[in-house]
Amino acid sequence: MAGRIAMQRLCGMLGTFGLKHSSKDLADLLERADAEEWSYRQFLLAVLETEAKGRNERRRSRNYAGAHFPPSVMALEEFDPAELESGITKGQIDQLKELSWLDARANIILVGPPGLGKTMVALGLGLHAVNEGYTVCYEKMDNFIGILDRAEHERAAGFRLKNIRKAQLTIIDEIGFTPISRDQANRFFNYVSDAYERSSLILTTNKSLHEWAEMMGDPVLTTALLDRLLHRARCFSLSGESYRLKHPAQFL
Repeated sequence: MAGRIAMQRLCGMLGTFGLKHSSKDLADLLERADAEEWSYRQFLLAVLETEAKGRNERRRSRNYAGAHFPPSVMALEEFDPAELESGITKGQIDQLKELSWLDARANIILVGPPGLGKTMVALGLGLHAVNEGYTVCYEKMDNFIGILDRAEHERAAGFRLKNIRKAQLTIIDEIGFTPISRDQANRFFNYVSDAYERSSLILTTNKSLHEWAEMMGDPVLTTALLDRLLHRARCFSLSGESYRLKHPAQFL
């Protein structure tokens, strides 16, 4: 009985100081400490490591949910640059995984026709960033434009835009697949200007950057937009045969 009361008091004290994960695993930690004859320092380190691991996993789960990734996001290791004719190499992908560009609030732009893996690379980097403790938001361009359109008068869109603005990395996918109006182009420019040197962007597009003026409908605005996006940006122009056409059986 005394041992049970002591355990309850210990767990209660850990909980009082906010060490909820250590409190939950305390019995197992004490059993391991006895079995392996840990020193006081080893036991204290194990308690703190358990708490840190639990908090990091909780933060990761929260950040993953907030990213709004599409279903079945694949790790970056699943992407094989050898499938491409050119555009990005394994060495460059390994370098991007270091996330120094994200710490520097730089951008990544992935250009090329459909089916080459632009979205897969973007999502793989986003997933890796979440696993490393960063906050990420993902949206397709058409949905992102809709959020910008509705943010001032629709609560859900305003809340989502607020989270996107707070994210350390925002992924905007499929730029150029659907037309946008002049007003929408202005709102997109304002968002990019606000994010400039404050957070990082990953953009995927099927349009060459020379075609963006036509897409945006305003050459002057497009020049200002690209000036902000390309400052300290890394651009990758992917070329090759569509992966879906090369491996149709995988998409049946």
